[in-house]
Amino acid sequence: MICRYPTIFELFSIEWPPFPLNATKTYPQLCVRLTPAAETLAARELSYKLAISATLVQKLQKLLMLSSHKRLLLSKIVHLAPDLGLPPNFRSRLCNDHPDKFKIVDTSYGRALELVTWEEDLAKALPSPDVKSRELIVDRPLKFKHLRLRKGLNLKRRHHDFLIRFGEIPDVCPYKTPAAELVKESIEAEKRGCAVVREVLGMTVEKRTLIDHLTHFRKEFGLSNKLRGMIIRHPELFYVSLKGHRDSVLLVEGFDDNGRLLEKDPSLDIREELMKLVIQGKRMRRDRRRARKNSVFEDGRNESNEVVSYRDNAEFWSTYLGNYPNDEDERSLEPW
Repeated sequence: MICRYPTIFELFSIEWPPFPLNATKTYPQLCVRLTPAAETLAARELSYKLAISATLVQKLQKLLMLSSHKRLLLSKIVHLAPDLGLPPNFRSRLCNDHPDKFKIVDTSYGRALELVTWEEDLAKALPSPDVKSRELIVDRPLKFKHLRLRKGLNLKRRHHDFLIRFGEIPDVCPYKTPAAELVKESIEAEKRGCAVVREVLGMTVEKRTLIDHLTHFRKEFGLSNKLRGMIIRHPELFYVSLKGHRDSVLLVEGFDDNGRLLEKDPSLDIREELMKLVIQGKRMRRDRRRARKNSVFEDGRNESNEVVSYRDNAEFWSTYLGNYPNDEDERSLEPW
């Protein structure tokens, strides 16, 4: 694997192992390190993670504030951690470095992260998606209620009327309205469920995540058992991508009409530069493979040319010319 990515890793040897000495290996040892380009990206990512540590702590707080018991299993948070931008060691760093905000407790299902301090400033839901004006010549109310959808998306009349009626319902704050206070399978409960999904997607780096990751928190967030159906039922809020083995859900308000992120996280730029290094390494390996094949082909062709020139040598043929029979001798030869 190290040789597969020459633009990220490089091998080097040390003449003498560092102390303490290993008695079984006193000869030079082969080591691996990052290339200067990869080391620069790693340093940028580390400095960026340290700069946004306060923001990452707030994300964990808001995630716990959305849960019914203000407690989430660490084994479930791990699934959503990369999408939220949390470092791999968030359990030992962020969780333990802020005992005034949350703590780790033992439950019958495993270790969980529990909220310690409720901050009222964080208990604010995302505002409703802005509906762009239709740029009418005459500024007057529309005769029919309008529902703004993506281009090329056609809905049935019954579905269209449901979404209009859904938009007229007052917004439900998922932080201050527990799911137990609402009737299950009601339109108000679905309003809260959509608000919870919007909050989680709004905290992600790419404004997207897998639907399977959200299903891990159905009980804690008070979501419906038919979570995927609820998400598909609201194309004005979410977009479901069927690419890959598992479906992904994207927050529509986080993208423009061309599918680009409105607010791009700096960590995505670092990831793109890393992918460029990976592609460059693959190109280098491909060029080396082609050069190796060409060298083998050139060697084989040179060897064949030497044989031909040897056979074309006049001395070779003149040496054995007297031993070859002529036409008369061939006629006099008897068959065996």
